[in-house]
Amino acid sequence: MEHNKVINDDSDYTTVMAKIDGLMAKGSNNVSKEELEEIRQLALAAQQYEQQKYIVEAPKTLTGMIEMKMYEMRLKQKSLAKKLKISDAKLSLILNGKQKPDVDFLKAVYTELKVDADFILQHL
Repeated sequence: MEHNKVINDDSDYTTVMAKIDGLMAKGSNNVSKEELEEIRQLALAAQQYEQQKYIVEAPKTLTGMIEMKMYEMRLKQKSLAKKLKISDAKLSLILNGKQKPDVDFLKAVYTELKVDADFILQHL
């Protein structure tokens, strides 16, 4: 398979992933520099295909954005509450729409989760 491969469909993708798996199965001590470069090129092609095929829409709500950040940061709700310096109960109420977020909460979302201030203001 040539380097700088472009993956056009799922069949190409399956072939590339099988080739990567085959090369990786040799073990890191048993692959040549050329094979390592081939793995890198194939992985880049696979990544490019995945990014085109699997488009994740940006959250449309503040709760959705917070949940996405939780996922990205691999945080459970309890850990997120601690990070935002609020109780688990308060976070639960806000995420379930039973309590409006206060200014301190919104500041913490901005500073701790790096959520854009414009997004926060537009989605209150």
